[in-house]
This record gives sequence, C-alpha cells and structure tokens, in this order.
Amino acid sequence: MKIFEYSQIGEFHLNHNEDHSVICEIGKNKMLIAVMDGCTMGEESHFASSLIGKILRKISKVKYYQEFIEKSDEGLMEIQQEVLRKLFIDLREVKNYLDLERNELLSTLILGIVDFRLRESELIAIGDGLIMYNGEKEEYEQDNKPDYLGYHLNECFDDWYEKQKQKLSLSSLSDLSLSTDGIFSFKQFDPEKSDLIEEQAIIENLLQRRIEKDESNILKKEVIKIEKRYGYKPSDDLTIIRMIFDEQNDSKDVVIVNS
Repeated sequence: MKIFEYSQIGEFHLNHNEDHSVICEIGKNKMLIAVMDGCTMGEESHFASSLIGKILRKISKVKYYQEFIEKSDEGLMEIQQEVLRKLFIDLREVKNYLDLERNELLSTLILGIVDFRLRESELIAIGDGLIMYNGEKEEYEQDNKPDYLGYHLNECFDDWYEKQKQKLSLSSLSDLSLSTDGIFSFKQFDPEKSDLIEEQAIIENLLQRRIEKDESNILKKEVIKIEKRYGYKPSDDLTIIRMIFDEQNDSKDVVIVNS
C-alpha cells in the first residue's frame, strides 16, 4: 500500500496554512489518517488543527503499544469511537489547563481508521470536506458553518457521538482519499489563461486519477499542472491524503509519500 500526502497554503491566506494532517499506525495492519482545517474566523486557527493532530498522534502511539502488549484485536468502529473519546477528553483538559476560549479550538476533522490488510475503513467527518473511495464521492458541506468539535467539549461525549451522522463504513477498498474543503476553492488567478477546468475535473485529477507505485510528488505535480495550463490555484488551504491499496493485500509494504 502507498499513501500520498499533500498540503499547501491557499492564495487568500497570508501567514499560516490552517490545515493539518496525520498518518500513523494505530495497530497491527491498521492506520489512523486524518485531515483538519482550522476555522479562519477563529483565533490563531492553525493552532487548533495542529493541536488536534498532535493529540491524535499521541493517542495512536499509545493505542498501538497497548494492542501489542495486550494482544487485543478490536474492530475499527470500536477503535474510532475510543480515539474520538480520548480526543474529546484531551482537548477539554488542554482547554482548561491553558484557559483557552472556545474560538481557539475550532477545527474540522475527517478521521479514518483503516485496516489495510482487509481493505476496510471506518470514517467520520466532523464539519466539512470530502471523502472519495473507489471512484465514489462523499461531500460534506455545512454552508460555511461547520459544527466544530470545539463547540461541544462541555457536553457528554456519548450524547454528542450518537448525534453524528457523517459516518462511512467501507470495505473492498482500492483507493481512499480525504481532503479538506480547499479542494472546492480552486479559482483562476491568471487572467491570460483562456482555458477553463470544471471543479469535478480538478477533484478527479487529484483524488481519483490512477497513481502508479513508483510516482513521487504526484499530487504536487498535478496542482502545478492545473496552475500552468489553466491558471487555477486553491484560494483556501488544501490538504489531501490518498491511500492506494495493494490488490495482493501485502501488509508488509506501507510507503508514505509527502509532497
């Protein structure tokens, strides 16, 4: 299996890329993948997405060693719920310890727990963004008013979790992509370019186009191609994770390619 990761600041942002991503092992043949997008209207919005990423990485590391020591083998849905519960608790503790305001912890989150040997995944989208798998597209749009996790840290986790509807249970995966909503923000910045490109074509080029195993920096190259030919660039921050599964289910070969 090969994993491709790409992130860049949007043209309308000056100081920080407010997105963040995480790719890490969380158990035998299991990966945690996630993309986050800090709220531009929040305070130091890059902080919230980065903080969530750091906490998820810590949770994954602890979970990985716990599974190894206890020889446990939980289902993907159980792992996802446990990860979110611990994230919920840790964010609340950080908020209280640092005396943070609510608008300092606003970030979207698309989280996937993936068994790359069985080619299965449990995913949840908290806020907006895009998930593509096997040529299918799940777009999450909340009218630029995402229901951020940071809004609910004082609530009971179980009550909050039961209300979440943006969930996917996937199997027989050949390709899986997560993207922040920057994928929908491409605009033509070069007035000298006359050719146009549809949003769907951009999505297909970046999230669906076949990638050979030996290709490197392919996502960055595709973004550059779109800019050079059409003059289009993402106006909002863009972060993508793509997973290409091995048809032979070779669990020993996991390669992460950063663009």
